[in-house]
Amino acid sequence: MKEFELLKNLYSQDLETRKNWYSDVAATYNKLRPRYPQEIINGAVEIAQLPPKASILELGCGPGNATLAFAEFGFSMICLEPSLAAGNLAKQNCEIYPQVEIKQTTFEEWELEPRKFDAVLAATSYHWINPEFGNLKINQALQNDGNLILLWNMTPQPEYEIYQSFREVYQKYAPLLDRYEDIETQKKIVQALGKKAIDSGKFKNLVCEQVVCKVNYYMDDFLLLLSTYTPYLKLDIETRNCLFTELRKKIENHYGGNIQINYISAFQVAKKVETSCG
Repeated sequence: MKEFELLKNLYSQDLETRKNWYSDVAATYNKLRPRYPQEIINGAVEIAQLPPKASILELGCGPGNATLAFAEFGFSMICLEPSLAAGNLAKQNCEIYPQVEIKQTTFEEWELEPRKFDAVLAATSYHWINPEFGNLKINQALQNDGNLILLWNMTPQPEYEIYQSFREVYQKYAPLLDRYEDIETQKKIVQALGKKAIDSGKFKNLVCEQVVCKVNYYMDDFLLLLSTYTPYLKLDIETRNCLFTELRKKIENHYGGNIQINYISAFQVAKKVETSCG
């Protein structure tokens, strides 16, 4: 769970740093980050019992990787994205859906619209929300029968034997990134993240479903994909370049330039707990 531990350190950083965290890799994020399987989207919509004209607030929409899937249902969406680069991509990707509005702002800066939304959606972004105020603000934005919808695409992992061959490279250049999440570990991480919402006391009746995804990547695309994840963004450029150069050689020389990655994709839906102030 080191990636999520790293993100805790970002809460205390200035908003400008957080707004632009993914800006330099926004185009790569848009191109290479895995989309959410349709069965995950359908399951979330069904469990949340969203009406045909549901109103959704999305937190940290990025370039719209999940936004498009919900927009296709005809839902009305207000999507918050602090990065100008990512937000512009989201606007381009969603331009055929006039009911989708992309706002360049953080959730902290967004002016609360109480009890307006049928659902608040966070697609692999909930861990960016400061729990000290975020869960309350989400609760207050929801209608009394509203739902929090969390989507997760966990960090892609190569097959364990391939990871073992990568270890010497990680130990040489980035030993803190020498870690492996098997499928069971990723399931536990998803459970822990959902538990944080329930433990806040602002949500109840958590329902979670997940699928195991397998995707083949060409080596250059795989390394570009890694560059969009927080632990790699935190590396200095020289270290990251050395790490990726050595990993590329491994993949090219031993695996024919292509590798398969595995990860958990999941949805979690929790009902709003009605409060006197929300």
